[in-house]
Amino acid sequence: MNLAFNASRMIGSRVLIIGDIMLDQYQKGVVERISPEAPVPIVKVTDQSFKIGGAGNVAQNVATLGGKPTLISLCGEDTYGRNLREICTELGVECRLIASQFRETTLKTRIIAAHQQMLRVDRETDRPLDSLEFSKLTEAVDARIDQFDTVILSDYGKGVISEKFLAWFHGRKKPGQKVILDPKTCNFPHYSGLYGMTPNTKEASEGAEMPIKTRSDIIEAGKKIIRDRSLQTLVITLGADGMAVFLPGLGVFHLPTMAKKVFDVTGAGDTVIAVIALGLSSGLDLLSASILANCAAGLVVGQVGAVGVSQEELTEALGAWTSVHHEKWCDLEAAPSAF
Repeated sequence: MNLAFNASRMIGSRVLIIGDIMLDQYQKGVVERISPEAPVPIVKVTDQSFKIGGAGNVAQNVATLGGKPTLISLCGEDTYGRNLREICTELGVECRLIASQFRETTLKTRIIAAHQQMLRVDRETDRPLDSLEFSKLTEAVDARIDQFDTVILSDYGKGVISEKFLAWFHGRKKPGQKVILDPKTCNFPHYSGLYGMTPNTKEASEGAEMPIKTRSDIIEAGKKIIRDRSLQTLVITLGADGMAVFLPGLGVFHLPTMAKKVFDVTGAGDTVIAVIALGLSSGLDLLSASILANCAAGLVVGQVGAVGVSQEELTEALGAWTSVHHEKWCDLEAAPSAF
């Protein structure tokens, strides 16, 4: 398997991303004293930066790997919403950000000192979309969806991906379209009939309503999710233990982590689903795409914040691999086709 060639195939591939976008604000500084008002450190801010998060980080990863992302989401009519549009332009991400005067742009502010996160402050609107917001969202999706063979639904529980939207989307997607969803536990009962999902261990445990502690638990939880949610495939990210790829009819495969260091896991799930979707869009099978995603995730956890992986970084890392890329855990019976 020529992994570097597989990665190069992703260049120019198109992916549609629908979901919750957010702005990540990083305020970095130094701690020199404790506040006289309360027993808390005073952080003197010396640097500030903004990065795109949520569904935006998924689009960022598609773009930095040479793909062509189209992003559809909602934000507020505020300064932070304008910041998001500017970042999308800088990244080369085609975006349709629907501005709402009744919502604020999701902002996550992280206060960091001496490479240690001291505090995170969230500002967000997570209520369901009103009728006008929903109408504009479905109109934007309806105008673009037929142009894509691969679609990502990035659910961060802020209102874009909902029971109402999923019901509409299920009737609108075109036949054969591969739809992959990054889930939020609160919406698990509403997911159904998709090509695949990419939950982490915690989300898989909550979605399957069972604890996950062993390999057998992972396998049983995955089987249950595939059965209950009528999925064609499933990828469970296992943190330091890598990934488990479920391919009904072929088996369950384990991909050990390739991370050399773990500094910040922010956005690793976004990287995984972005690379998998890009791989599928370029004609790779799911296992091959997951191997690339596993490598890319190993790169982003060694950096601070939600970042994108470049083609050059991924190709270099793939070239340094000398170990086995996956092992088969067990067989997996093919599910009755419902697609």
